[in-house]
Amino acid sequence: MASHSTERHALPERVFHWVMAVTVIVCLATAFLPILGVEFAWVDAHWISGVLLTLSVLFHLWRVFFRLKFSDMWIYRRDLSELRDLFQSSNKDDHTTTSKYDLGQKAYHWATAALLVALIVSGLLMLVKLDTWFWDRIPGILSDHSWGVVYTIHGATALALIMMFILHLYFSFLPEHRQLLASMLRGGEQN
Repeated sequence: MASHSTERHALPERVFHWVMAVTVIVCLATAFLPILGVEFAWVDAHWISGVLLTLSVLFHLWRVFFRLKFSDMWIYRRDLSELRDLFQSSNKDDHTTTSKYDLGQKAYHWATAALLVALIVSGLLMLVKLDTWFWDRIPGILSDHSWGVVYTIHGATALALIMMFILHLYFSFLPEHRQLLASMLRGGEQN
């Protein structure tokens, strides 16, 4: 009897993933290359990619709340059994998960989501200090101390996001996760 299979990642989620990836890479490059001494006009590319990142995250949130199952990413008590199994010497190959994502994927998702929210909120605040195509800068909305906090949050979350990006690449290319990488490219199937 053939098992019923469904697409693991629908086209809108794959497009979101790759748009988010490109905008994050552009934001990281335009933020850190000037610090490393690479000189180029980076400000416009940085804020435009930040706005595109914000719009893609808003699109993803709309999909999550109105089209997808929010519960797929929620960490339940049964998910914590995976954590317990890591520390027990029992046969780990017998553990099968019935959810679409395992505990590691869910934890990574929530950590990345928290970083992105902090990055986006602080970035949008910093955006008011720039002259853009849409408005003139308004630097006086926060005190110098408050701006220091905003810049610190933005910089610290960007550094943490680099670590998360490296972890994501590392785990994506592990042999046991290659089918997940393929599913992010072609949709893939899930039983």
